[in-house]
Amino acid sequence: MPYLDTDTLDTLAGRAGPEQLFVRDFKERITPNETQRNTLIVAGVYFVAICILWHVPYLKVIIYPFKLLTVGFHEMSHAFVGLLTCARIHSIELDPDEGGATRMSGGIAWLTLPAGYLGSSFIGACLIACGFNTNASKVASIVMAVFFLFTLWWARRNWLSWLLILGMSGLIVLFWFVAEGVALRYFVLFIGVMSCMYVVWDVIDDTLARKVNTSDASEFARLLGCCPSRVWGFIWLIVAIIFFALGVIVGLVCFKQNLEQQKQDSAKFLPVPGSNSNSAAMGLSPNASTYLSCLVFVSLSIMNLL
Repeated sequence: MPYLDTDTLDTLAGRAGPEQLFVRDFKERITPNETQRNTLIVAGVYFVAICILWHVPYLKVIIYPFKLLTVGFHEMSHAFVGLLTCARIHSIELDPDEGGATRMSGGIAWLTLPAGYLGSSFIGACLIACGFNTNASKVASIVMAVFFLFTLWWARRNWLSWLLILGMSGLIVLFWFVAEGVALRYFVLFIGVMSCMYVVWDVIDDTLARKVNTSDASEFARLLGCCPSRVWGFIWLIVAIIFFALGVIVGLVCFKQNLEQQKQDSAKFLPVPGSNSNSAAMGLSPNASTYLSCLVFVSLSIMNLL
């Protein structure tokens, strides 16, 4: 075997194809650091706890408000896609039996029907990704507050929506003040996990385990006239699981800061009023400016749709 010196090995390594370089770089970026591992462990604990609380009598009341919140995400997704397809939204309703309804006229039905499950699973994935970073969780909570305002506008006659949104808003404000926003990060992560799991369970319960004639999948199958509702439910289930996985991957790739670095950045971006770093936060960091720019863009886009 011929001898290869160090320069030759480096040259050969430099000739690695772009696919190999991409795979190697992706493996490095997706490998969790200590803070990310702790976040994954917490997300796993959430997953197990939600699975247990979902079916245990009396204890299931603990996650009942969050079930209603995910129903709200589901109905809001119907409404926003309806707006994008020029529909007129008449109302959004939530009921105590963990159900909901969005009443609209016009729009494109074959887009608005699957938007409930796919949209709420996408929201859950985004919240899971934001749950890996404190500043991203702050932005996510503000965006959720904007969604809450639109939900109240469309569901202003529904007392349950008012109670739910006021309660969730209170929790967001409370957790914002705990440990300089660290608690808010875990709260956003929990809502994300809950939203994704609710989509998975609801699709299985309504379309795969038992056929519900009034489900979104059955209406979608009737609209298209091809494939039974269970087929569409299975497709939506796969998409929801993919969103779940992508939320974790995006969180691992995009938010590599450790806990101390996140605390330092959080102290400069929308700090807790009265904190020692509040005065230093008057000049926003580049990251904070980016977060705020994205938030303003999203808010203006939604307002233009209305």
